[in-house]
Amino acid sequence: MTETVVSNQDLDTAGLFTPIEVKSLRLRNRFAMAPMTRQFSPGGVPRDNVAEYYRKRAAGGTSLIITEGTLIPDPAAGPDTRVPLIYGDDSLDGWKGVVDAVHAEGSSIIPQLWHLGAARGAEPRMNPDVPSVSPSGLGLDGAPVGRAFTDTDLEELKQFWVDAAVNAQKTGFDGVELHGAHGYLLDEFLWEQTNVREDGYGGSLEARTRFPAEVVAAIRAAVGPDFPIVYRFSQWKADHYDARIAATPQQLEHVLTPLVSAGVDILHPSTRRHWEPAFPELSGVEGARGLAGWTKTITGLPTITVGSVGLDAVFTGAWNPGSTAGTTDLNPLLEQFAREEFDIVAVGRALLSDPEWVNKVAAGRLDERIPFSRDHITELV
Repeated sequence: MTETVVSNQDLDTAGLFTPIEVKSLRLRNRFAMAPMTRQFSPGGVPRDNVAEYYRKRAAGGTSLIITEGTLIPDPAAGPDTRVPLIYGDDSLDGWKGVVDAVHAEGSSIIPQLWHLGAARGAEPRMNPDVPSVSPSGLGLDGAPVGRAFTDTDLEELKQFWVDAAVNAQKTGFDGVELHGAHGYLLDEFLWEQTNVREDGYGGSLEARTRFPAEVVAAIRAAVGPDFPIVYRFSQWKADHYDARIAATPQQLEHVLTPLVSAGVDILHPSTRRHWEPAFPELSGVEGARGLAGWTKTITGLPTITVGSVGLDAVFTGAWNPGSTAGTTDLNPLLEQFAREEFDIVAVGRALLSDPEWVNKVAAGRLDERIPFSRDHITELV
């Protein structure tokens, strides 16, 4: 990939308001809403308030809504009864209302399919009698949590992911995103600290990628060739911000290539600061390239960038009660877009506080953006 030289006079937001198509997914601009769990669905059922919450962001100009994590049908998928489910008649009926509300505003919507693995913990509120399960029965700190998957478990687990994706397709969603980041289940297979298996699913990086790739392939076979599959991955894990699944671009290629071959259409590398270089130990333009840029360079697939877009504080510090994040200019984002490092940008906390954020950017009303505040999140619709 040849790097594009960017000068300040080249920077404007017009390119972010051009359409993009990926298989059956057609977006009117390059802005997505990042998935953010709020636990506003008692009993796992999204209701009218959830539909209105997403509708407002669609009406505010966001072209693609990526929902909060939705738990797949495994009873050990999640810890909390207020996280929405992507199975069961009541939950799917609720999601149908959300989908219709977003579509009515001219936007697309995909659910994030979620299984926490060992991150569910030892004392979940949801299905407390069901032990947590993970590749090796280890938490992110290396301590034993629950139990490790057996071969039979893995086949059943794969079907849970497929059932969730088929449910999403039948409900009218425009695609699905698999949550394979942040130390959750699929990421626990990738990370050598949480995967110490000695069978074909552990050991080398290629073997650790095997199960996530099998999940993607099974979903692709079930939903057909045109239904978009997004895969979210990360280097960092919760409370392990220096963690890496790939120490070099070559190792990153070993992770991503099987996922692409299995049927992923869009990659969503999650970072805490989108402008930070992925491999700063390299020199020149390669040393400055972000994780989204490396992902696109390696795979050629459409790529979503994310991480503190338009804000001056990262997710961790600004997520605590009483914390805030102020607005910043978008020059780093625009520079990366001009260098073709990403195709879509996911906006998180900025959209929580300001549903009109994208429309304000489109109209050049950057000074009207609302700073993020954690204190009023529970009041947000």
